[in-house]
Amino acid sequence: MTHYLRFPNKNTAMQLLEKAGFLDEDKNIISCTHDYSIDVIGTITTGGESDEEGNVITQPTTLPGWHINYVGELPSDWEQYLVSPEEPVRVFF
Repeated sequence: MTHYLRFPNKNTAMQLLEKAGFLDEDKNIISCTHDYSIDVIGTITTGGESDEEGNVITQPTTLPGWHINYVGELPSDWEQYLVSPEEPVRVFF
């Protein structure tokens, strides 16, 4: 089961990832083991429009938070960050 998580910001997410033991000695995210998988989405933007040359006509909307998809046993202190997107930006297959 995929858990969709929205943390208030990257700093909060990284602190919780470290507390759960999901960072290596260089503070990089260990994205998967036999027990879990982490897909870092980060900041999500929607919409926006550009012309043929790539010039921005309408700025995209930035959604609040810093996002991670997680498969595995959810650390108990992460439950407050669970969200249920109607149309996830990315999914595990």
